Amino acid sequence: MANSLKSKKLIIVISSPSGAGKSSICKELLKDDQQLSISISDTTRLPRDNETNGTDYNFIEKNEFESRIKNNKYIEYANVFGNYYGSLHKDVQISLDKGFDVLFDIDWQGSLQLKASNQPNLLTIFITPPSKKIVYERLKLRAEKSGDSEKDIHYRMKMYETEMSHQHEYEHIVENDNFEECVLKIKKIILEARAKLNS
Repeated sequence: MANSLKSKKLIIVISSPSGAGKSSICKELLKDDQQLSISISDTTRLPRDNETNGTDYNFIEKNEFESRIKNNKYIEYANVFGNYYGSLHKDVQISLDKGFDVLFDIDWQGSLQLKASNQPNLLTIFITPPSKKIVYERLKLRAEKSGDSEKDIHYRMKMYETEMSHQHEYEHIVENDNFEECVLKIKKIILEARAKLNS
């Protein structure tokens, strides 16, 4: 794993089970907050129809990803649903050097790695869905747009309990029952963390 990042800015991690809405929440936060920059992950999975290379993810080959792991290029990485995801140390440090707080849309494995490497000013937030049933409905809806198969949905549902079991490793747990309210709560958490950091 790469060395700790050097910064006096926040490193904000948002995680959730698949289908709980973290990517939509992250997009909403970025829209309204000029001090935030998203860490764009490398991934070995195929892009969905609505995704753009270099904006949503950097889509790369598995052998390239494994070469970057070997060369210690990632600040965190994980194998999620059979595909690699990882954040390049270099890219994150560039955003921090430009004065941004960096937002990570990652799972519990990546979050644990960031915690284990003693990152400064780490803020961790876990999004919970109102119910397992709602997650299933959201995944079904998403599959219609993205082309995910029924097999993909079942696999994600199988992982749901594992993902939910890690929520207490996070500083903050926020339920995404009402999207707007959930975003407002997270904005408040970020503002309070900034105030504390600058006090």
